[in-house]
Amino acid sequence: MAKILIRGGTVVTMNRKREVLEGADVLIDGRRIAQVIWPGSLSPRGPWSKDFGGTRKGPASPGGRRDEDEGSRFRSSRERCCSSLTSLSGAEGARTGADSGTGGEGDIGAYSAGMDHNGSCGAALGAEVHELPVGVHRHDVDMVIDAAGKVVLPGFVQAHVHLCQTLFRGQADDLELLDWLKKRIWPLEGAHDEESVYWSAMLGIAELIRGGTTSIIDMETVHHTESAFWAIDSSGIRAASGKVMMDYGPDVPATLMESTEDSLRESEALLERWHMHDDGRIRYAFAPRFVVSCSDRLLARVRDMARAAGVLVHTHASENRGEIELVQQDRGMRNVVCLHELGLIGPNLVLAHCIWLDDEEMAILRDSGTKVVHCPSSNLKLASGIAKVPEMLEMGVFVSMGADGAPCNNNLDMFQEMRHAALIQKVRLGPTALPAPTVLEMATIGGARAMGLEDEIGSIEPGKRADIVILDLDAPHAVPAEGVDVVSRVVYEATASDVETTIVDGRVLMYRRKLLAFDENEVIREATRALRRVLERSGCL
Repeated sequence: MAKILIRGGTVVTMNRKREVLEGADVLIDGRRIAQVIWPGSLSPRGPWSKDFGGTRKGPASPGGRRDEDEGSRFRSSRERCCSSLTSLSGAEGARTGADSGTGGEGDIGAYSAGMDHNGSCGAALGAEVHELPVGVHRHDVDMVIDAAGKVVLPGFVQAHVHLCQTLFRGQADDLELLDWLKKRIWPLEGAHDEESVYWSAMLGIAELIRGGTTSIIDMETVHHTESAFWAIDSSGIRAASGKVMMDYGPDVPATLMESTEDSLRESEALLERWHMHDDGRIRYAFAPRFVVSCSDRLLARVRDMARAAGVLVHTHASENRGEIELVQQDRGMRNVVCLHELGLIGPNLVLAHCIWLDDEEMAILRDSGTKVVHCPSSNLKLASGIAKVPEMLEMGVFVSMGADGAPCNNNLDMFQEMRHAALIQKVRLGPTALPAPTVLEMATIGGARAMGLEDEIGSIEPGKRADIVILDLDAPHAVPAEGVDVVSRVVYEATASDVETTIVDGRVLMYRRKLLAFDENEVIREATRALRRVLERSGCL
């Protein structure tokens, strides 16, 4: 098992005490954090002593044939990506600065994301070694990352994304939600093929890793979800994902409409194939799209199957007033009440958006432990509204964050989400509303709670999974920093381009801004090629 030492950074732990440790070291052993070694002084976070969220008060392809060259190229590319986490662990992956020009003074084995699925690492120890912390010896570590002057954070957890939509960035701008879906997104999703889903997912994952996101809850489209799982597997990101389910509604296009039984059967097959893959890095989540496009029969079966398997249910709710009116007309009740009546409400339910809630619905979410995901940039762009996040947190509702999809955002950047989340509430409620520490909690440990993994990820603590990002904030937009709170710097000043290193499950997926698990240029090239094909097939050109 590989051992990586992150040396001398400002470690924002996001542990229960919300400690910030100046000049601390983090030792990773295999997939987990072994030690947090802190020789310096503690920077206390007084207001952070309160638990996040307050006290809980209650318990067939439509795409046609492709030519053989296209299919062969896709299979070859996919196989290369799937093997990349293991192939980098040899001598090539162990090259340090002297060979590749990427290493630097004080790094040991710099440039070694080549950790295989057993955690082995091919990094060689360099000749120049700074003094190691007490109890850690040179022969004990495979790689040292110099984090002096940098910020070390738990990786961001985005609790609502659509990897299948990354291909459609910019294809559905300046539309209201229901028009956005019916006129652009549903026709485009219905024109996906297995290759386009794969490259769309890979493109989204590249952006996520570059921006410090290490874990996601992902909702795919109706068809070809297996391709998205291949992308998640080969890239190294942590994810709970599932095929979207749509068996009801007059506006659902034929390319996406499925029978209840087909939807359930395919979802169950994906669950059996992918849930807990790679030591739990990949999990399954049932993904009925929303009440408008799902029958009561489907939702009830999803409830039972998810409970039996112990997995999440991930859906949308109360994003748009028009959506709420449709549910009211069809079901005779509001969104959250409908889900409650069907028995879906509970700790394993993840609801994206929840903008237009009444008091009864907010109380249902609080008492049931249901998880809410705030998507501020998407909500602003679609003019859906502003969720009452401070009020929900005050009540004890669990709230996390996500970027939603590229065509309604148009980025998958958690730094933008944090900044927007904080600023829009200040317009509503004043400058002290939703302060930076609370926003960072939503982006880290809050997302871990949404995934049901708060004991595994979301903070930097011994025994937890090694999902860690390193930020270099020595840039004009983030200085001077004398006397500036580090959490405020992260929330209000930092950008995705400040992320220097991204580690997931003890594997270095990005080092010094270079993606290591796959060829980024190939992803961009193939995603562009796939989009042309989907646009032609969908009629959306």
